Amino acid sequence: MSEQAAPGIRSGAVPGEVTDAVPLGAPVEGGPARRPAPVTLAGRHVAIVPFDADQHSASLYALSHGPEKEALWAYLSAAPFPDEAAFTRFYAEAATKADPLLFAIVEAETGRAVGHATYMRIEPAHRVIEVGNILYTPALQRTPGATEAMYLMARHAFEDLGYRRYEWKCNALNAPSRRAAERLGFSYEGLFRQHMIIKGLSRDTAWYALLDHEWPCARAAFEAWLDPANFDAEGRQKQRLEDIRAAL
Repeated sequence: MSEQAAPGIRSGAVPGEVTDAVPLGAPVEGGPARRPAPVTLAGRHVAIVPFDADQHSASLYALSHGPEKEALWAYLSAAPFPDEAAFTRFYAEAATKADPLLFAIVEAETGRAVGHATYMRIEPAHRVIEVGNILYTPALQRTPGATEAMYLMARHAFEDLGYRRYEWKCNALNAPSRRAAERLGFSYEGLFRQHMIIKGLSRDTAWYALLDHEWPCARAAFEAWLDPANFDAEGRQKQRLEDIRAAL
């Protein structure tokens, strides 16, 4: 059967062309984005490096396990691990995958692994990528390196790989993650109800995104916040990241 033009669209209309009857999206120039590879992204405080279980598991296990650290795993699909061997086996397998692509967050001076994050749900054809599976141990939380890690990954996605949409998703009950998304410049887009079952529990998912045309402002804010001049002698910030971005 031969195809027919949809109602309101002229036969032979150019794809992406806007007609009076049917509104269509704006044309998008360029080809697909590049698929992320295991690279090193170096910053002043931290570096994003390909996850290596032999190098990173011991320190990350020690920093993320213990009676007072169980909450770190509350919203991650992986549970706290019974011992370091189980932890290392899990992460050795995770490090072999291309999506999610796992990175360790290491201290720039010591090389000690203090967290991890992934690029995931990678769609080069649509130029959409998500940052997720984020674990920040207490050694990383509320430090300049915590913010720098997300800056480095966003910059790489937009500027080196050519993505136009950078997503952040989290359990809708995860208030710290939702605050982090908004602080970092992501916009809330809505709630996916009963989206997943994690550890036998129903999860509503909050969706956030940062777009390529929003990135220049977000980047300028990140860099102004990370500037050493934004911190006093005790390491306290002088201006909040969201206030810098709002002023821009």
